[in-house]
Amino acid sequence: MKIKENKKAPSFKLPSTSKIDFDLKNIKGKLLIYFYPKDDTPGCTVETKDFSKLYKKFKKIKCELVGISKDSLESHEKFKKKYKVPFELLSDIDIKMQKKYGIWGTKSFMGKKFLGTIRSTIFIDKGKIIKIWSNVRVKDHAQVVFKFVKSYK
Repeated sequence: MKIKENKKAPSFKLPSTSKIDFDLKNIKGKLLIYFYPKDDTPGCTVETKDFSKLYKKFKKIKCELVGISKDSLESHEKFKKKYKVPFELLSDIDIKMQKKYGIWGTKSFMGKKFLGTIRSTIFIDKGKIIKIWSNVRVKDHAQVVFKFVKSYK
């Protein structure tokens, strides 16, 4: 399944670093989800730190923010603690949610093809997908996303 802008976001429930399962049904307003390949790797660390720096600004404009990867909660907790991540990280260990959202797919690195998380960010408002950023380049991405969400009415 491939998600589309202006369509209802597929529901999901995932374990969270808050110890409470994160359920999309409980989010009534704006939500930003960024999917990243792996905890504590160079690109993912930069992206997470950039979103962390902007977290208070996202909260000010009433937008919740979560990061999702296929790492375990234990891995997420270490990553969160190491970089003082102020928002929840969700564990999609069986990649069901990534497949549902079309984030799990073929990638290539140095001529080799393999399946993995396609770095993506999704902005949802009231359960509807407003904007999808796919195959994200980490540099300045969080700032670009914040500007979009801030200007969204």
